[in-house]
Amino acid sequence: MDWKDSVALITGASSGIGLAVARAVVARGGRVALVARSKDTLERVSRELGRERAESFPLDVTDRAGLAALPGRVAERFGRLDLVVNNAGVNYRGRLHERTPAEIVGILDTNLIAPILLARAALDHLHRGGAIVNLASLAGKVPLPDEATYCASKAGLRAFSRALAVEVEERGIHVASVNPGPVDTGFFADLSTVPDIVFSQPMSSAEDIAAAVIRAVDTRAFDVDVPAASGKLATLGYLSPSLLAAFRPVLARRGAKNKALFAAKRRAGS
Repeated sequence: MDWKDSVALITGASSGIGLAVARAVVARGGRVALVARSKDTLERVSRELGRERAESFPLDVTDRAGLAALPGRVAERFGRLDLVVNNAGVNYRGRLHERTPAEIVGILDTNLIAPILLARAALDHLHRGGAIVNLASLAGKVPLPDEATYCASKAGLRAFSRALAVEVEERGIHVASVNPGPVDTGFFADLSTVPDIVFSQPMSSAEDIAAAVIRAVDTRAFDVDVPAASGKLATLGYLSPSLLAAFRPVLARRGAKNKALFAAKRRAGS
């Protein structure tokens, strides 16, 4: 993709991975449509990135009518649409019987239904050479305890990405999923609810994931795991559940140690 003056629509753009992707696009000469629920936060981000390069579009991605109209609004504002990054996500950790129906539906609506609907709406505006990048997760490759619905949403998003990639290939539109392991953002607000095994893998930064998004577009890669070694381990665990079961206690112990170190670092920085 020629990034100069390109236009990227990014959900969950007010912080974390979404903000890092927006900064990466702008740094390459592109323009960004910033989508998140908080109008005030988006306005601050727009000012940071520059009004000539960034525009805020406050929206809850579970607003289906608003989501359907969004790509058209972005194309009208900037004159084109080159990239959609489905990054907005939510998780309510804990065993399934502890979760309410509203929480379960909320995970699926935000993590799976919204990206599908936004992709559908964007296809009316993306041109040849355009791209859709969906932020899935390594949890979509190998299921985690206490995150059953979240894992289902991310596995579904990966499957959707691969199937859609085949559908739109002849139109010259690229579709990819980027699958992070643990990322040091506010997504780990309450560490006590995060399964220890999550922390068994190296921690990435939001900037690491943004770089993976850019790489997926530039190289036309379909599936980008971050870190790559953790992706290989997740694939192995998926292909061999018995091997995963054997190693799960070891990974959980390593994760517990890493989580304790992460918690100590967070306390020291607060």
